[in-house]
Amino acid sequence: MNATATATATRPLATLSQVQTYDVDPSHSSATFKVRHLMVSNVRGELGRITGQVVIDEGDLGRSSVEATIDATAINTRDEKRDAHLRSPDFLDTQNHPTITFRSTRVEAGKSGHLLVTGALTIRGISKEVTLDVEPLSPEIRDPWGNDKRGVTATARINRKDFNVSFNAALDGGGVLVGDEVSVTLEIELGRRA
Repeated sequence: MNATATATATRPLATLSQVQTYDVDPSHSSATFKVRHLMVSNVRGELGRITGQVVIDEGDLGRSSVEATIDATAINTRDEKRDAHLRSPDFLDTQNHPTITFRSTRVEAGKSGHLLVTGALTIRGISKEVTLDVEPLSPEIRDPWGNDKRGVTATARINRKDFNVSFNAALDGGGVLVGDEVSVTLEIELGRRA
């Protein structure tokens, strides 16, 4: 038996099972956003399919990690003309940058059981550090087909101009057509790898 095998054999079984890898279930996950319109209301929308993986280390949450990719070409605000404009170079430029990605660099404990997951968010090829406020993960459950699942909700606020999404128009009475701050909510269902 080599040294690695010996160390693994003598490590407590509980320690081995504390690290689990989960895949994002695209069919049961969403990335929604809202942004101020005309300074008087919020427009809401949803981005497309989310894929990725989450590694959770229950023994040391700081060693956990998140990687996710979102299909920006499928943006949907329930208005075809607006959606086409959002896909254009004025906004997301999805012809050249079809995806939005997030890769964590740090996971820390927050307040009330929340986690603060900081990482590189890339939009239009521009990466900026963003921190997600992650609500406590649900306990793991087994679905009727024998798959182990968990759920999680995460939120963030970003300034779209940080990613060169700067299109706007001034209003006659003051203010602008589109707000700079975008609120993002992720509702993610995770499936544990066998």
